[in-house]
Amino acid sequence: MQQYGNRNDIVFINLHDDEFTSVDAARILLETEGGMLIEVENDLQRIINFQLGRYKYSVDPNRIFSPKGIVKSLSEFGRNSEKATQEVAKFGQRILQLIPKNTRCIIALHNNTPDLFSAGTYTIGSKRAKEAKKVFINPVQDADDFFLTTDNILYEKLANHGYNTILQDNINCNDDGSLSVWCGRRNIRYVNCETEHGKTDQYYEMIRTLMDLLSKENL
Repeated sequence: MQQYGNRNDIVFINLHDDEFTSVDAARILLETEGGMLIEVENDLQRIINFQLGRYKYSVDPNRIFSPKGIVKSLSEFGRNSEKATQEVAKFGQRILQLIPKNTRCIIALHNNTPDLFSAGTYTIGSKRAKEAKKVFINPVQDADDFFLTTDNILYEKLANHGYNTILQDNINCNDDGSLSVWCGRRNIRYVNCETEHGKTDQYYEMIRTLMDLLSKENL
């Protein structure tokens, strides 16, 4: 965890250590705006590998915020056990404990790979259509660059700025153990900012706009 200035009402969080473009852009913004950065350090790897006794386990650190998500993620990577589930749950709770009680918005820092995950994943007929309550797609924007939020007000503001934006269906979305679902079920303001790997300037522009919108709400 790193603190920039005295501000702790905005928390940036990076769960996948291989998605460093997002972190590089966030650090530039944090140097001037202040805020908190929570980062899972994992040797630049996405998946966390660990050993308990004789057995090795693997888990996605963005699938550890519900019992159901933990079990599914461990099982998908090959092995699950009650002890492993308990240890992963403790790790997830430790991350959540780092978030201050007065946080106004959690900003998740993510990057993606072209054609694997995009705003289009949430459109009608697509893989995650049922996860979204509203979807705005700007045809002149790269679909790989988008926001996903639990908050309708931020959805409208970001969409009005021309960004591809998804409003998560907080009630009906699948409990996959992700931080977005955890926040949505608790009415916590959450925004996931996504761009392709390497697009640092684009990422900075997007989170700069988001921070400006959040700052105007304080005026």
